[in-house]
Amino acid sequence: MLEYAITARRIDAHGSLASVKDATLVLDTDLKGRPDAFNPVELLLAAVAACMIKGIERVTPLLNFELQGVEVRLKAARQDNPPMIRSIDYELIVDTAESDQRLELLHKNVRKYGTISNTVARATALEGRVSRRTSA
Repeated sequence: MLEYAITARRIDAHGSLASVKDATLVLDTDLKGRPDAFNPVELLLAAVAACMIKGIERVTPLLNFELQGVEVRLKAARQDNPPMIRSIDYELIVDTAESDQRLELLHKNVRKYGTISNTVARATALEGRVSRRTSA
């Protein structure tokens, strides 16, 4: 079993820092919010996105899947009482010439093997779709 650990500490009433390895991340822990840092919900969404992208990096060689890029868009619906995330919706946008069937296979693999996405899906509704990047 793998284990993970980070350290987070309060800097002041406006923010905190999370650290792991050689990386540091500013956290928005200000009650009024701040534009230059991720708040806790945004961090959760970023973790789901990173999980999906990392999953794509893991399975593309196994599937011999060709792509030029990936974008993940996520939205969370939060309720106030009790405070919780009710649902997370996502869209995986893949820049690829692969067939629709292969695009769905990629999506299926990302959903099946994602540590963070599987964990979040047990706690809230996690629904989404995959689409192909279209030229602008």
